[in-house]
Amino acid sequence: QVQLVESGGGLVQAGGSLRLSCVVSIRGIFNIYAMGWYRQAPGKQRELVARITSGGATNYADSVKDRFTISRDNVKNTVLLQMNSLKREDTAVYYCTADLYNTGPTSWGQGTQVTVSS
Repeated sequence: QVQLVESGGGLVQAGGSLRLSCVVSIRGIFNIYAMGWYRQAPGKQRELVARITSGGATNYADSVKDRFTISRDNVKNTVLLQMNSLKREDTAVYYCTADLYNTGPTSWGQGTQVTVSS
C-alpha cells in the first residue's frame, strides 16, 4: 500500500509562493504510473491541479498553468508542487495522489491547507 504524507502548506499573501512536498512510502517511486496534486476549496468539488507520469510527462489545470510546477525526485521518493504568483482562488486543501496503473488515483494523502490572503 502506498502512503503519502504532504507538507508545506500555510498562509501566504497573494502574489507569494509556496512549495508543497509529498513523501511517498513505497520503494521505487518510478513504479508508480503517475503522481498528482488535487485540491478542494470550500463548497467546491475536488479538482486536479497537476499530474506527472513516471516518464516525466506533465499536465496542469488551466487555472494554474505558467504558475505551478510539478516535479518528482525518484531518488528521494518525493513529489513537489512549486506554486508561484498565488491567488486567493488557490485557497484550498491540497492532496497528493498516486495512480499506480493509469486508472486514476488509488492513494491519497491527508491533505495540507493552503490559504492565500489578499
